[in-house]
Parts: sequence; C-alpha cells; structure tokens
Amino acid sequence: MRQNIGSRGTFEESYGYSRAVRVGNHVAVAGSCARDTKLDGDAYVQAVDAIRVIGRALQEAGASLEHVTRTVTYVIDIAHMPLIARAHSEAFDAIRPVSTLVQVSALADPRYLVEIQADAIIPDE
Repeated sequence: MRQNIGSRGTFEESYGYSRAVRVGNHVAVAGSCARDTKLDGDAYVQAVDAIRVIGRALQEAGASLEHVTRTVTYVIDIAHMPLIARAHSEAFDAIRPVSTLVQVSALADPRYLVEIQADAIIPDE
C-alpha cells in the first residue's frame, strides 16, 4: 500500500510530486527547504525549518525523526556547512543517520540556502 503525503509546498503542484511517500514501513521525504519568514534567516535557521518540514511529513506518515536512516543535504555554499551541521546535529545527534552533504550551483528558489531530504524506516512493532 502506498500513502502520498502533501504539504502544500510551493512546487508540489507545479512539479507533480509528494512531500513524502510511505510504502510499507519505509518513508521517503522529498528535499525540503525553509518556509515563509524563515527564508530570511541564515543557513542554520533555514536548516532547522527544513527539518521541521521533514518532521511534519514523517508524523503524517506515522513516523518521526527518530526513524530517519538517511539524510542528504544540498547547500549552495559549502561555507554554510558549520551552521547546517549544527542544526542537523541538534535534530539527529542521538539517531546518527547516514548523511551526505553536497554543494550545488542553485536550488529551486534563489532564497534557499539549504535543502534536506530524508529516508526513514518505521520499526516493526
């Protein structure tokens, strides 16, 4: 069974994707960026908000941040890594998912400094 989860994000309708998809006990969360007033913040503020967006999608899928097994982070400036790492560590330090961080030339909106995607596995009960 497949569960598609939307968040009314800016590009979901025009691009044709879901914020998250749950199949069985696996949840994949699309690359997520900061929203609204958080776009005026630095890379730390944006990363914290992106993780909040991920957490909400996971919750709707019946999961939580503690179920995250992998994150992939895209940054437009590798110099922002310490700020983003701080936000990531605050959310995931006790969980320790595998993680990749890469610099890209641009993201979908020029205000975006960071985009984070996540995968989670909900343990069998």
